[in-house]
Amino acid sequence: MYVNILNKKVAVCTLGCKVNQYESDSMMDILKKNGCEIVPFSQFADVYIVNTCSVTNMAERKSRQMLHRAKKKNPEAVIVAAGCYVQAAEEALAKDLGIDILIGNNCKKDVARILSEYYEDTSMHEVVIDINHTNEYEEMTLVKPNERCRAYVKVQDGCNNFCTYCIIPYTRGRIRSRKLVDVVREVEGLAVEGVQEVVITGINLSSYEDEDGASLLMLLQAVAKVNGIKRIRMGSLEPRVITEEFLDGITALDKVCPHFHLSLQSACNETLKRMNRKYTIEEYMEKCEMIRKAYDRPAIATDVIVGFPGETEEEFATTVANLEKLNLYEMHVFKYSKRSGTIAATMEHQVSDAVKEKRSNVLLELTANQKAAFEAQFSGELLPVLMEEYDCIDKDGKPAYVMKGHTDRYILVKQETTREVCEQSVNTFVDILYRSEKSK
Repeated sequence: MYVNILNKKVAVCTLGCKVNQYESDSMMDILKKNGCEIVPFSQFADVYIVNTCSVTNMAERKSRQMLHRAKKKNPEAVIVAAGCYVQAAEEALAKDLGIDILIGNNCKKDVARILSEYYEDTSMHEVVIDINHTNEYEEMTLVKPNERCRAYVKVQDGCNNFCTYCIIPYTRGRIRSRKLVDVVREVEGLAVEGVQEVVITGINLSSYEDEDGASLLMLLQAVAKVNGIKRIRMGSLEPRVITEEFLDGITALDKVCPHFHLSLQSACNETLKRMNRKYTIEEYMEKCEMIRKAYDRPAIATDVIVGFPGETEEEFATTVANLEKLNLYEMHVFKYSKRSGTIAATMEHQVSDAVKEKRSNVLLELTANQKAAFEAQFSGELLPVLMEEYDCIDKDGKPAYVMKGHTDRYILVKQETTREVCEQSVNTFVDILYRSEKSK
């Protein structure tokens, strides 16, 4: 226990991926154990921590904005920048007079000690290691997640793919995995706290392999044995992890949800090659077909980048045609944004913002239609829904209560009911006669 941070009010802002969210939740756990009070980022605090993102230039800009916004809330507060942006721009951030502490990746577990040392000596503190020359997995343990019934569980860090648009291998370092026994121990603790669904996540989850040789499949099999955990989801997967052996293994686990985020980025081989992705669209389609043979109506989601350097009208038309064939549940569409320090940022034939916007709108309309059609398949079926929260809304001048939750395929379900039922249903499974928006 660090006495000089007792009763300090700490606010945490998280930007970026699910791994960042897990690490923020873990930092808050650590600070609470050391006597700090966690308050919303919008409130007055003694310490503001921004767990930054560096995946795009826009993400870095937002990270800077949140750091400066925190300083305006309380000019006397200690401002902490943590995470990927720190790794990418340590020198520039060190010169920012509004920032007091820099914490790089693999150092977040030491947040309480770092804060305590700052209060002893209020000079600029930088705790940033050379992330590209470490094999150490940063062990953090989540005790109480922000969400009552669902928790992210980080099991892997780093990436060796070096896609031409991506800075992450340089901010997260090489692949390294958490010991299976430590993952299971954490999940067991979360189950005791009432968590019923865990999302197994990592920077490159498909590369998971611990020092004893445990694979991702073995990890899922071990987590599935934890009493109290009713559902298991996986973070983003690379197509190569989808094999007959892997599918045979996970279909034998009732707790694994038929919900997959299978990384794509483009549905055109020429674009994929420039991105340095390690598969073809034909191979990707084959993996989706394997999943659909293994599961009844699985929900398959993905990410797609439009306007990547050199993407011609013909290449984009190929992407659209292949995405129509794939008929995925959901696509997260991103307009390519230059990221300093990546190969793609220096490529010729950069695509204009206007063209990116047009192409993005085409895919957004496509995915909206495909998602609606997918959800319509389940209309009239009784679906088990894990109820996560409820809202009070105004209905004809009177309060009405709506509870919300997700099915195993991550379809959002809302149901209006009484406040009493909402309170009783949170963090429980409720069978709902589903009606999709399209079928109403």
